[in-house]
Amino acid sequence: MSHSPRNLHSTSVVRRLPIGADVQPHGGIHFRLWAARCQSVTVQVSSSTGKLHQPTAMAAEDNGYFSAVVPDAAAGDRYWFLLDDSSDRLPDPVSRFQPEGPHGPSQIVDPAAFQWRDGSWPGVKLRGQVIYELHVGTFTPAGTWASAAAQLQELADAGITLLEIMPVSAFPGRFNWGYDGVDLYAPSQLYGTPDDMRRFVDQAHQCGIGVILDVVYNHIGPDGNYLKRFSNDYFTHLHETDWGEAINFYGPNCESVREFFIHNAGYWIDEFHLDGLRLDATQNIYDESPDHVIAALTRHARAKAPGRSIVVVAENETQEARLVRRPETGGFGLDGVWNDDFHHAALVVLRERNEAYYSDYQGTASELLSAVKYGYLYQGQWSQWQKKRRGTPARDIAPWAFITFLENHDQVSNSLSGHRVHQLTHPGRYRALTALLLLGPGTPMLFQGQEFGATTPFLFFADHHPELARLVHKGRREFLSQFPSLADEASQAAIADPADEATFRNSCLNLAERQHNEPIYRLHKDLLRLRREEPVLEPRDERWYDGALIGGGHVLALRYFAPHERDDRLLVVNLGTDAPLTPLAEPLLAAAMGMRWTIRWSSEDVAYDGSGTPALTAAGDWRPLGEAALWLAMEKEPDDG
Repeated sequence: MSHSPRNLHSTSVVRRLPIGADVQPHGGIHFRLWAARCQSVTVQVSSSTGKLHQPTAMAAEDNGYFSAVVPDAAAGDRYWFLLDDSSDRLPDPVSRFQPEGPHGPSQIVDPAAFQWRDGSWPGVKLRGQVIYELHVGTFTPAGTWASAAAQLQELADAGITLLEIMPVSAFPGRFNWGYDGVDLYAPSQLYGTPDDMRRFVDQAHQCGIGVILDVVYNHIGPDGNYLKRFSNDYFTHLHETDWGEAINFYGPNCESVREFFIHNAGYWIDEFHLDGLRLDATQNIYDESPDHVIAALTRHARAKAPGRSIVVVAENETQEARLVRRPETGGFGLDGVWNDDFHHAALVVLRERNEAYYSDYQGTASELLSAVKYGYLYQGQWSQWQKKRRGTPARDIAPWAFITFLENHDQVSNSLSGHRVHQLTHPGRYRALTALLLLGPGTPMLFQGQEFGATTPFLFFADHHPELARLVHKGRREFLSQFPSLADEASQAAIADPADEATFRNSCLNLAERQHNEPIYRLHKDLLRLRREEPVLEPRDERWYDGALIGGGHVLALRYFAPHERDDRLLVVNLGTDAPLTPLAEPLLAAAMGMRWTIRWSSEDVAYDGSGTPALTAAGDWRPLGEAALWLAMEKEPDDG
């Protein structure tokens, strides 16, 4: 039995999504598919016991849609689509689960069957969060939702409030970063079932942690991508990306393509109770429509979270501030953006090297201070590396809208060996920059294992069939050759093969390093406790801090203002050698009358394997250690009488 457009909207059919397989309240499954290049479509269902149902011809609707009801199909059954006269059995583009991977059958999932415990969860807002980027497959040795869930309380106790999960949409092979996903509605079977993912989110909420998902709307992976078998209009030749064909968001017949991606954004919020999304490489989401698809999918995602708040953040290499401006002012209404400029300037400080895209940065205290005060460093100036203007004015954007970091999945892997930053710099300098990250006014993000000084690398890994694997490895070598130090023959030969299982296994965290590297773990936990407990660090609507360069320009000072001046705090980060700060001709350093500054926290505390901290003496005789950070509060001047 099939349904026409008229009875599609009748009370006999209930749909959560415009297309896909939806369980009906009175039994049976309603299938709906967009297959604009096809004349006929048949759905073939196999029961959970393996019995094949009679193939069902789907009724053609307007604009390339097909639909049908299979009365005796149920959740847990598997199904395929057969197009026109082909005998090829294809998975559903909106499959909720691919138990055998992208090339196998789709499985019917009833999202309403899961019993949630988070009814009182209010959602999250970006302001005040501490983000933690996590790859499910390498976060634990088992690489599953269940094993990751067992670590949630530890993350909460450390001070993490919001997880950013790297993409989980189904991909081919045994392992992958996630950015080659091809079934955008189906969580990878390698990590568990859809309900395992729901269970992880539910448990995170019980621990007071929000969860957002990294989604890829700029391209589709090359292997297992069957979208063109259903319609030629999913992709466009008007633009190119570094990873594959661009998505058709504004060309001919784009309406159903936009529907596919906009509803995907809402799907994760609705059916998995996620607290938001991170949009990958938005500079490659091309749309010249009056209503940009990024703005449209953000609105839709928010609409799917009634009664709770969600956050939508973006990676945007071109640094377009309109992403986080309000819709009424012409913006897209996102909550935050990754600030690559902070990372790049900090990495030049830490490594004292500025090859390739780092060549636009000098690694000075001035650059870091500007990134802390204004967000993007490039807001329309000329980029010598890109040989064009980069960025847009963003001085009106709230500081917490800029997500700051010293590590992320991309930047750690963009090296010869995937080493962590703390392995590439002086320990004191790393502790000082960690203090700037975690006590700064931006929204800080840590990459998995960073908090305990992980020594396991994070490399680029992707398991593909041999020919594609060879091309991916070749592409990786070509990409890294932009760094002159990695362009020579020996370095190129040493770049790990992404398809080698050892590349993936070597990237898995060793959680025992929490104990082995206890000083650096304590450093991060203490800084996050300060961030949580110091009232002056609570982001406000008005500008609640200011900063200046002192000590000949290699020391930056950030003063956080409290309602009462005596409760102000001062963060001093010395990127140079230890030297007296005289004269102190900077008003931000002035303590309140009758008060003086005293050290509340030091990055050189011996508990962090530091070398100890000399006490501050009278004004004009400060001598902060080189490559160190101090957190200062006020105390009453001693009574000399």
